[in-house]
Amino acid sequence: MEKLIIGRKDKLDLPDFGLENVSVKIDSGAYSCSIHCEFIKEVEENNQKILKVVFLDESLPKYSGDIIEFKNYTKKNVKSSIGEKQERFFIKGKIVIFGREFLTDFSLTNRSGLKNPILLGRKVLNKTFLINTALVNASYKSKQTH
Repeated sequence: MEKLIIGRKDKLDLPDFGLENVSVKIDSGAYSCSIHCEFIKEVEENNQKILKVVFLDESLPKYSGDIIEFKNYTKKNVKSSIGEKQERFFIKGKIVIFGREFLTDFSLTNRSGLKNPILLGRKVLNKTFLINTALVNASYKSKQTH
């Protein structure tokens, strides 16, 4: 399979979460993907744990404020970009980039104050993408021409 060339930033769709054209930073230094959440809360309802999440925040154009519930999720310890260990929730979701769907894990975290609400890490980039740091929005631009 020929590798796709992606830039340092792009925009992608997350159909499982009802999000389109959301800004993403490509980060080969990060292992997993992460997505900015305004609200993350684990609750118990009817003897079952449920994770309630609000993606993005009102400062971002794709923000809806909708609470999305997940029954399938995990908790893992991760090292943040500044080296701190944090316990984070992980969910699975599809991304659409260059017209192709990829299923990946997302850690849920507060990325407020950062330029891009989504970070794509090596786990989804490996074996499929080459990174050209001179490019920006390569997938988004190809989507606009089709």
